[in-house]
Amino acid sequence: MEKFTAIIFVLLASCICRSLGQTCAGRCGERLDLCSCHSTCTSLKNCCSDYKEYCVEILPYSGTIMGGTDFTVLEASFNKSSKIVCRFDNNTDTVGYVDKNNRGHCISPLLYKTGWIPVRISSDDGATFSRVGAWLSVHTGKLDSQFKATLVNSTKWQYYGTPNVSGTLEMTWNNSLVTGERVNLELWGYRETGDPYGENWRGEWVYLYSLAKDHPNNGYFMFLPKPAEKNFSSWELGSIRISSSNYPDGTWNVHAMWSEDHALAWHLEEKFRQNSSTWALDKCLAWDTLETSLPNFISEIIDCPCTLAQARADTGRFHTDYGCDIEKGSVCTYHPGSVHCVRAIQASPRYAAGQQCCYDSTGAQVLTADSIGGSTPDRAHDWGSPPYQNPPRIPGQSHWVYDVLSFYYCCLWSDNCSYYFKHRPSSDCRHYHSPSSAVVFGDPHFITFDGVSYSFNGKGEYTLVTSAKKKLTIQGRTEPLNGTTIKATKPTAVAMKEANSDVIEVRLASGHSSLEVLQNQKSLSFSEQTWMDLHGVFVFSPSTASVTVMFPSGAGVELDLREGTITTTVLLPEEFKDETLGLLGNMNGDASDDLTLSDGHVVHNHSVPEAVFNFGASWAVSNDSALFTYDSEYLLETYYFAPRHDKSFVPVFSVPETPDDPLMEDAFEICTGEGSQFCRYDILVGRSPTIGNATRVSFQTHLSLVQDLKPVISCGWISPPINGKKNGTTYLQGAKVQFSCNDGYTHRGPEERVCQENGRWSGEDTTCIVYSNVAGIVAGSVIGAVVLIVIIVTIILQSRKQKRKAAQSDETEVVEVF
Repeated sequence: MEKFTAIIFVLLASCICRSLGQTCAGRCGERLDLCSCHSTCTSLKNCCSDYKEYCVEILPYSGTIMGGTDFTVLEASFNKSSKIVCRFDNNTDTVGYVDKNNRGHCISPLLYKTGWIPVRISSDDGATFSRVGAWLSVHTGKLDSQFKATLVNSTKWQYYGTPNVSGTLEMTWNNSLVTGERVNLELWGYRETGDPYGENWRGEWVYLYSLAKDHPNNGYFMFLPKPAEKNFSSWELGSIRISSSNYPDGTWNVHAMWSEDHALAWHLEEKFRQNSSTWALDKCLAWDTLETSLPNFISEIIDCPCTLAQARADTGRFHTDYGCDIEKGSVCTYHPGSVHCVRAIQASPRYAAGQQCCYDSTGAQVLTADSIGGSTPDRAHDWGSPPYQNPPRIPGQSHWVYDVLSFYYCCLWSDNCSYYFKHRPSSDCRHYHSPSSAVVFGDPHFITFDGVSYSFNGKGEYTLVTSAKKKLTIQGRTEPLNGTTIKATKPTAVAMKEANSDVIEVRLASGHSSLEVLQNQKSLSFSEQTWMDLHGVFVFSPSTASVTVMFPSGAGVELDLREGTITTTVLLPEEFKDETLGLLGNMNGDASDDLTLSDGHVVHNHSVPEAVFNFGASWAVSNDSALFTYDSEYLLETYYFAPRHDKSFVPVFSVPETPDDPLMEDAFEICTGEGSQFCRYDILVGRSPTIGNATRVSFQTHLSLVQDLKPVISCGWISPPINGKKNGTTYLQGAKVQFSCNDGYTHRGPEERVCQENGRWSGEDTTCIVYSNVAGIVAGSVIGAVVLIVIIVTIILQSRKQKRKAAQSDETEVVEVF
């Protein structure tokens, strides 16, 4: 009776608070005594009467980090006399306006950070800021192309002035997204000043000059580039802004559209056009000198996965690089020969550096020592890193300054890549360790990190994973399957956090046909963006049926909707070894202690379902540690005001084998092979062939994931011999590399080496030496000398013989005379 009284109190609070005059002005996110200004109040129907007036929603809710997006303040009251000022992140103000329908508007500012930015809105010209909302600032590379001005043939723009690249340049834009019949097209430049890694290191965008003024807003512009005036030609990175001609040149934070940031080859000085290769080489050499003086960041970045399969499976630590995506046709401009690249999600701890890993069509890692299209580390992570604001953590632009422009200098505008790769060598995978994976699926079934599989059909909220050392907590909620006669449950929500991160909850939305994501109990919309930078956590949701959550530790949680159930896959790096407990076991390579109760006792006989059930029940969350959101009467009654493990719910432990069961044929046809017992349970106990089939798919998907993450042996890169060549760029166990020598050289050592199981190459180093004919010359000389001696001896002997014959003839003649 006590819990029903509490529920009635919550639901009636809003009615009482109206008469007492409680307000949400300055109180958004709080639960007041008699009404609420918390985000859950809408569904609980206990909002204070002015909740939507002061705790505002905006549309659109996101836009480019460059600013200029016009958004509407929904459901707040304004009038023609309102003077709107919008304050972003408590330090940047923009001027808003009231439209003809008395709706307030704000213009987003140019920012140096991504993620949710707090917005405070004033209607009295900045005297007070009583309305509160949030704006999502988005990295330009992650922004949908429809919201950016398009550089037609962008390659031509960025190679303009190099040999055989000239003529006019064109750009287009969606003119409905820029107000005004006529527009200005302005070039803005970006640079970083101060001492790298010093306290005065700053990044800044600056208006440079206008390409056109009072141009028709028809969505198209063409021009013939000219070298910039001397004051501007030193700016090498920038973006073009399109805004109404009503604004003076270079006015900050007005409604506008931006192009992608890009290398400004088309506006560089005349010297570049006269000899772009020499100009670029000078820049490359200057960069080489600078890099030599900067700290070495490579030692602190994560190693690349060995294979494309590992890279795509390790979703807690790596994510697709949007510049080289196999799902989008493998258009890899900066990595020719690669079909897919990934980036390390987290920047390195000290220097905020990034890691990029690229792979070819065989799934092998591409290394810069073999190809210009190889994997490259980054001094500045492309996506930036908290707390953003200053180099090298500014999203996008810091990466351009230290990693991309230098690639143009050394590799694209000149042929001097050796300088670039000296400072940006590929990291091979000899020190990469795959994460361990565990999964919850079906009605529900579990496979632990160490491979123990079991079923637990408790009803309640339970700890899936807890790690005291890493401060990671992942909790799962289960609910009974449809109908009171079915004694089985299914996962319906997962909540998680790490250290002081935001709490992320993923749950079945109404109707169980999509997933809903909540951040600190507030629902998030992914209708505009698929990626969100949140506090201490990243969330990626490419569809309403798929969510990936990524934490700084490298822990990743994948949630997939399958036939009205949530399949949850948890990936943990090796740093979690011996540091986990909960329903997904102790990740230590020892399956015998996976079913450890919360009190430390271990279930040794996994074949006793009641013992396994007691193990699961022991991991019911406590009231003070629950991470879930309770924003409905059902959730309050069933979980918040009730025991977190429902002892009255006793599931069916074994699969009934009833020959006349009408679903027996479905079970026979669908449930085959390894893991079929889980599929059979969900069909014959859960009474759902569709869930049974989804369970089969989830099980097989997990097996594939385990296979993809299987450790492989790498022997590391092997160099070709000096004055020789090698054939083969794969360096994993079993790979063979052949060597040959250039003309005029002969090899010493093996012509082929094999990567062995011990991580070493077979044989000795192969070398190429100058072909030598000394032995032949010596042999020829000896033979020649012998022949000469024989000839001389023969001549002497022949001469002597002739002399003897002559002497004998003389003697005969004398005898005859006498």
